Amino acid sequence: MDLSKKQSLVFLHLIILIWGFTGILGKLIDMSSTHIVLNRMAISFICLLVINKLFFKQLLISKKNLITYSLIGILIAIHWICFFEAIKESTVSLALICLSSVSLFTSIIEPIFYKRKIYVHELILSLFVISGILIIFNYENLYLKAIILSIISAFFAALFTVLNHNLINQKHNSTVISSWEMFGGTIGIIIYLLFSNQFNFNIIPNKIDVLYILILSVICTAFAFSASIEIMKKISPFTVNISVNLEPIYAILLALIIFKEEEKMTTEFYIGSIIIISSIFINTLIKKYNV
Repeated sequence: MDLSKKQSLVFLHLIILIWGFTGILGKLIDMSSTHIVLNRMAISFICLLVINKLFFKQLLISKKNLITYSLIGILIAIHWICFFEAIKESTVSLALICLSSVSLFTSIIEPIFYKRKIYVHELILSLFVISGILIIFNYENLYLKAIILSIISAFFAALFTVLNHNLINQKHNSTVISSWEMFGGTIGIIIYLLFSNQFNFNIIPNKIDVLYILILSVICTAFAFSASIEIMKKISPFTVNISVNLEPIYAILLALIIFKEEEKMTTEFYIGSIIIISSIFINTLIKKYNV
């Protein structure tokens, strides 16, 4: 696929829109969060293996890498399970906004992992993120469990992102990493379900859920991931990062269109959301001009 820079920019926003639709699907699918993630990771693993075979010719990896990728895959599984559960406990809008606290956790985890100093601007902006979440928490305390689940999801998102960034810096192939992370997450969930006596026919989607699961796995995960790699050939990382910050906005607009009154929140929720999203954009801009 040889895209021009203009086509790549259009494609980028299509990918972000697809990612934003992930939360919508989580709300629509009539399955437990654990079963949704099991199906998502298993089908994505198969799709990514096919992509690897066709384009990268890389399937075999060392035992050490398999263990590393699989353990990170379990972190991704926990992140997704908490995220989908938060959506089911509240609304798509609330879950996504609280998930934006990933920037706060990244600003803490990254300096510890890479043994570098903590930047002052990251701490200040993280405080703004916390203030935004506190405003939302104060006026949306009906959804306390969902807020906590979203924040836990954000922590694991920050953790596996830092770990994956380290692997990429070590020249590991990104598609190979993702393939075996999906495998690790799948195996991890199956083991959990077996030990908790929840491995039964409920893991198999039925009726319209089959279509939703396929869209979630093939389009929102395997396709979107592969496409995001392709557009990086023509678009700078800064453009990608600042554009990805639009995902919560796209998702909230989609949720309002699809779920209507169910997604409407208090005025304070939107004030908190603006504070969080603004902090993310400012952080991205500062990083751009400090590099």
